[in-house]
This record gives sequence, structure tokens and C-alpha cells, in this order.
Amino acid sequence: MGSELGLTADSERRPRMDRVGIFFICWTTIWSLLLLWGMGFLIRHRQMSMLKIRGIWLSLSSILFLHLYWASVQLGYVFGPLYPGSCEFWIMSIYLPLGIGLFHASNTRFLHVAQRQKQFIDKADTPNAPSSHKSSKSDILGRFRELDHSAKAVVLVSAGMFFQLFMAVFMYLISRKWHSSWGIPGTEVHGTEMEQKVEMGRGWEWTPSILWQFFWAWIVAPLTLWRARDIHDTQGWRTQTILCAVSGLHASPMWLFALYFSGMDTINRYWIPPQWIALSIWLMEIFTVFLPCWEVLCHQALRQETLDTIAQWENNKTFGKAIRSLKSKSTITESIKTRWTSTSSVKTSSVESILTLSALEYVLARNPEPLQQFSALRDFSGENIAFLTSVAEWKSSFPASVRNRSSDVSEETRRELVRERFNRALRIYTEYISATDAAFPINISSAELKKLASVFEEPARSMYGEKQAVNPATPFSCPEWNKPDSTDSSSEGPRSVSEHGSCGDGVQYWGDIPDSFDQTVFEDAEKSIKYLVLTNTWPKFVRARRESMDSFQSGSTEEGSSMWFSIPCKQ
Repeated sequence: MGSELGLTADSERRPRMDRVGIFFICWTTIWSLLLLWGMGFLIRHRQMSMLKIRGIWLSLSSILFLHLYWASVQLGYVFGPLYPGSCEFWIMSIYLPLGIGLFHASNTRFLHVAQRQKQFIDKADTPNAPSSHKSSKSDILGRFRELDHSAKAVVLVSAGMFFQLFMAVFMYLISRKWHSSWGIPGTEVHGTEMEQKVEMGRGWEWTPSILWQFFWAWIVAPLTLWRARDIHDTQGWRTQTILCAVSGLHASPMWLFALYFSGMDTINRYWIPPQWIALSIWLMEIFTVFLPCWEVLCHQALRQETLDTIAQWENNKTFGKAIRSLKSKSTITESIKTRWTSTSSVKTSSVESILTLSALEYVLARNPEPLQQFSALRDFSGENIAFLTSVAEWKSSFPASVRNRSSDVSEETRRELVRERFNRALRIYTEYISATDAAFPINISSAELKKLASVFEEPARSMYGEKQAVNPATPFSCPEWNKPDSTDSSSEGPRSVSEHGSCGDGVQYWGDIPDSFDQTVFEDAEKSIKYLVLTNTWPKFVRARRESMDSFQSGSTEEGSSMWFSIPCKQ
């Protein structure tokens, strides 16, 4: 039978610097540098929406711990004879469980985001603002529920890791393999130094570590795949989750097979047993780091292609070629209204026209529901379309008496109208912009965010309170909502929050309205998000529509995959 580091009783206490050993040293160095480059690439582009929504810090942290284990295994063939007897035991008991736990915790974010994005197509389920309900300080479960998804994942993994570490220490103390002065009699190892190392590399003491890996690979991962079976996103996130889950299935069985099946002895001389686990880690690193890098590059290429197409469209207009394209645009947008059933219109249409900003604005104004469903269920950016449509409705609701200060309406009536518009704008801010209140804050620049915060943040805090940051050292300390004193001028009047945390239409902010508030307050943010949608979500939506129509022509459209295309136009 084999041992953890592929040692035998005849192994010498010196590095194995043969061709295989040199290969593993070179391979470990090259791959580590490539991985660092990939992680640096993702960190550099971390402000992109597709990376921000993934929560790359949690996934990269897991990859870091897994890579430490992977590197120790790759170099185990070379330096295994020099490792202390308990070295690989502690590496497998700490780095592997922590990395695996954090990795699958980050994978669950995929399901969390997919579920929460449904709020943008089910308005009744939208959590508009934080609840003012305070959990009892003795209610640990209530405090846990108040944490966000990433914090919950870290807490659960930390609890599991604490139990795993406790079991590892317990196994180390009761076994006399690594120490002869205490432990259960009969668990000692005998023989030469190398014979003892061989026996230290296998046994029941390794059970907690391998059960941890087996639990995540054979229970949690398949459950995640089953729950994600109906999700079809455009960012490669589901593909990444599937490939990572499948890549870990072989690790535990092959590790056990290599250790306890004598027929593997020849292979173990060059491919030590933990390298079967390292192989799955290598695949996870590819799918977790380099697949998102590829998606970022594809996104940049799609954005540039869209911009080039728009430039071509503008050039065609300049040279008098707009008439034909405008007709094509008309047929395309009309086909959107009529579920794209007119197949001839697409064949004769101009691609340039449908990808322009005017075509996007046409759909947002006439029939945004299909685009809203696509962005929420497949692109995981439903907050962008919801924000644009909410701002458009808010702007159109401004009466002329508010826009025109020279009107005959009394000043008191105009102030009431302005306050009503401000409260509706405040709800837009808390639902889609505020980093404290919004479930999915829209991706705008820090300058734009500061500008809006200067207008709405103080009223938002007076309405919903200020949530204290969760201390990572004490995650179950109750986060309080600090309400201002009732004597504060900005908190006059009723401002209670409903049990769902949303500010009802009858509950308004009665404090002072900033002078900088007007109907153009969201203009910069609206332009920024509209550009983001135009260069990212919109071309994906158009492509999906065309593919759906092509499949409809060939008679192969499936009901499940085309259900979201059957949204009738809002009249």
C-alpha cells in the first residue's frame, strides 16, 4: 500500500531531484505565476458588474488556501522525504478544509444571486429598504439572519472549520503515530525513520479531513447543481459552478484507492496519492480564475463590437444611408412588440439600427418587461433596467408646476409637490443606489455616488436608521439601527417603516429638502447605467432574441427556453 507522500521503506532522506522532481518544481513555479497573474487581472477589473456580483474576494481567498495545499502536494514528491512526519497531516487538516469550505461557500452565492434577482420581476417581493425591527440580543438565530449572504457563508464555514480543526487536534492527541509519550496504546509506529513516515502517511487519523472533502464534493456540490438546473445565465457562472463541482468528484475515491490498493504502488512512485486531490484543485483554479478572465475579455470585446456597430450606424446616417436602416429599425422594434414573429423583418434588418441607443430607449419606453426578465434571470443585472424604468416614471411624473417655477401655483402647493417627488426619489435611491439599503446597488462611479449621497443619504438615514458595521471578530453582536432623536429637524413627522422594511406611500420624509434636488438629480447616474446596459445587456438580449427567432423558424423552439419571449407588449 502507498503513503501520503509516496514514500517507501527504501526511500532515502534527501530530495528526489530526478526528472520527475525537476518537472514538478518547474510546473509548480510556472502555474503559480500564471495563477497570480489571473488573480491580479480579476482584482484589477473588480469594479466590473460581472465580477462585483460574483464576490471575487471570497472565491479568491478560497483559491489562495487551496493553492497552498496544491503547491505542498506538487513539491511533496521532491521534498517529501525531508518533511516532518506530521507536516502533511496538518497541511491537509488546515489548508484543504478551509479552502474547500470557502470555495463552495462562494459557489452558493450563485444560487443566492439568482434567487434574489427574481425580485426585479416580482415587484411584490422587492425588499425596498432595511427593516427597523431589532432582534433580541439573546436571539443568535435572529442576528445570523441579519447578516448578508457572504457573512453567513463565512460564519457557517468558520463553524465547520472549527469542528474540523478540533477533530484534527483530537486525532493528533489520541494517536501515538506522531508522538510516543501520550495517546492510545497500540497506535504507535515502529521500524526505521522512513518506515515510520510511511505509516504516518495513512490511517484512521486522516478520516476527518477526507470526510470534509467528501462532504463538499459528493453532497453539497451535487445539491448545488440540482438547484441550479433551471438557471441559464449569460456570464458563464453556471458553467463555472458545474465544472468545479464535477472536477472534485474523483478526488476522495482516488486518494483512498491510491493509499490502500497495492496495485497503485507503481503509480504512487511518480504520482503521489494527494495529487489526485491536487488535480481537482488545479481544475477548480482554472474554472474559478481563468474562466472569469475569459468572460471579462469577451465582455470587453462585446462592448467594443457594440460601439463599433453604433459608430458604423452613425456613419451610415452621415452619408445618407439612414432611410433603409430606419425602416429596418421600425420593423425590428415592431417585431419586439409582436413577440418577434415576423421572420422576414429580421432577415432584412440592419444590425446597426437595433444596437443603437435609440432602439434601447424605444424598448425601455414601450415594452421593457422582456428586457427586464432577461436582465434579471439571465444577466443578473435586473437592478439596471428596474432603475432606468423607475427613473423614467419618476421624471414623467413631475408636473409642470414643479418644473416651471414661474407658474401660478402657490408656493405652498409647489412645496408639497416637490416633497412628494423627493420621497419617490428617496425610494429610488434606497432601492437601487444606496450601498447600505439596496440589495443590488447599481454600478456607478464614486463621484456620482457621492453626489447622490449628498442629497439623499441623510434623509435615508433619518427614515431607515443607520446600520452599524458588523464586526468580523464578533459576527453575532447585534447590529443596531440608530434612529435620530425625535427633536432633530430632519426627523419631524411620521417616518415609520413597514414590517417588510419598505417605506409605504403614506409614510414620508418631512425634513428639509436639499436645494440641489430637482428633476435632473438622477441624470448622470441614468446616463451611466444606460451606457452600461447598451454595451453589455442590450447586445446579449438582441442576440438571444435573434437566436430564439431562428430556432422558431426551424421549428425547434422549446417551451421552457422560449417562455420569457412570450411577454406581450404593454399597451
